[in-house]
Amino acid sequence: MPLALKVYQAFDRELIAEVPAEDAAALDHKLGVAAKAFADRDGWLPAHQRMAVLRRASELLQQNRDRFALMIAREGGKPLTDAIIEVARAIDGLVNAADELRNFGGKEIPMGLTAASANRWAFTTKEPIGVVAAISAFNHPLNLIIHQIAPAIAVGCPVIVKPAATTPISCIEIVKLFWEAGLEERWCQTLITDDNALAEALATDRRVAFLSFIGSAKVGWYLKSKLPPGTRCALEHGGAAPIIVDRSVNVDAIVGTIAKGGYYHAGQVCVSAQRLFVHEDILTGFTDALAAKVAALHVGDPMLRETEVGPLILPRETERVASWIKEATDAGTKQIGGGRMSETTLLPSVLINPPADAKVSMLEVFGPLTCVYGYRKLDEAIRIANSLPYGFQASIFSVDISVALRAAKHLDASTVLVNDHTAFRTDWMPFTGRRQSGYGVGGIPWTMEEMADDKMVVFNGVS
Repeated sequence: MPLALKVYQAFDRELIAEVPAEDAAALDHKLGVAAKAFADRDGWLPAHQRMAVLRRASELLQQNRDRFALMIAREGGKPLTDAIIEVARAIDGLVNAADELRNFGGKEIPMGLTAASANRWAFTTKEPIGVVAAISAFNHPLNLIIHQIAPAIAVGCPVIVKPAATTPISCIEIVKLFWEAGLEERWCQTLITDDNALAEALATDRRVAFLSFIGSAKVGWYLKSKLPPGTRCALEHGGAAPIIVDRSVNVDAIVGTIAKGGYYHAGQVCVSAQRLFVHEDILTGFTDALAAKVAALHVGDPMLRETEVGPLILPRETERVASWIKEATDAGTKQIGGGRMSETTLLPSVLINPPADAKVSMLEVFGPLTCVYGYRKLDEAIRIANSLPYGFQASIFSVDISVALRAAKHLDASTVLVNDHTAFRTDWMPFTGRRQSGYGVGGIPWTMEEMADDKMVVFNGVS
């Protein structure tokens, strides 16, 4: 009997579709197809063809914008308004990858600097690294896929992409658009499975030259430890993103931005604003303003345009987040808001000064929750912000330039945002986690560099 993967709506758990799943034999075949495509150097696609495919795929995605937005809202639970934005970003990301090829090349290496190097000319070129295995996450089921496969296609790598088992439809449909855009199937294939062993087999196969993984730190670091010698990788995990709010700010002017950063996609974002360190002089006013913003958020069915906070991806995630909140409140933490709307939908919460050893203070919540902590000295807030084994994006809100600069210098993060929330991102900027938060650099142009090898060619002018 053929394998099937059941895909449910995140909000009400209604069955959307049963998608054919694949087995080990299918994976082996696909790896063979990809490896053969890469081995045939005469068959590599020239840059102008890759650019044309990417541009045509962008046009097709624009034509199918609403269809993809509805898919994202249904299978992933992202509110429709935000799902439309995700599709718009994906459309632009494809153009970004095509445009980057105009400047994607090598450079001259100086020769003649010593007698031994005289009469020589040297330069580098860019080559695709090889077969790419891309394992993706549920929370941005289209744009994360674009960030993994568009760079591979741009550079000329055959890619096999495994979407999250909860959100495979967006991936399947965007790969079909690439084929419709003129890309031969051997250059971009899907692996549809909920079998973790099969996903590991994809990631660790010796025919794979590069692993692109977006997901939990536990799984990502495990897969990295299993990679064959020579296989490179990029890992994108998450953290517990900190925001420091200086007493110089206008609370009313910034609280909406912070609320967006904390509750966007119900907090299911790897750089979601989670730990808010607020100067004691404005703590009460800020807390009241944040509570009012959170209470006003429209929670519900992501298919409705007015919805701002939708469900979590699975019932078990709702149970997990609720249990973490209960652990904090049982320890005496004050909770503002909260409660449950449905099996997968939690009402947004604010926790006031939870214990330092509570899960909500130490681990990535990945739910509709922010934690507010008071501080007196900036350096103490920075010390606590830096105390976890993560380092991704951090923020400082201040109109005092000396405070902003000190925080920007001392926050241990790959990106420090000044007067913006931690979930801000453009698709062409470098996006990378430090320590347990990740490995390698994301962002479409940066991923293209990761998926390419430099080859040096040296001409000796003496015959």
